[in-house]
Amino acid sequence: MPRVTVHRKAHFNSAHRLYRKDWSDEKNFEVFNKCSNPNFHGHNYELIVSLTGEIDEETGYVYDLGKLKQIIKEEVEEPFDHKNLNLEVEEFKNLNPTAENISVVIYNKLRTIIPNTLDIKITLYETPRNFVTYSGK
Repeated sequence: MPRVTVHRKAHFNSAHRLYRKDWSDEKNFEVFNKCSNPNFHGHNYELIVSLTGEIDEETGYVYDLGKLKQIIKEEVEEPFDHKNLNLEVEEFKNLNPTAENISVVIYNKLRTIIPNTLDIKITLYETPRNFVTYSGK
């Protein structure tokens, strides 16, 4: 069977601060600039979850996008939307919530649910021009 990639797009708004607790405010500002604001700042994140696999002969699906929509809602949107990632999301209590780290956290959450026969790729837009991709490697 052919291998096809399906995509589901989602959205969430979150605040965060990029910083290291073991650095001074001056060092954090030097490295992370205004993103290290002690009062936090926010983004309107756009998320694309891509699944690649063989088309199921019975359903014609690679994966049921309705199921994927629900998984993303439960695993990403509900825990991250309108939250301060540093303060309210357990995964970022000791992990700097950069776009890179957010994409890895999302991947790991989905990888525990999505069958291993499917490849997962996370594309996370922090701004319309700044985005990252992660596929578990």
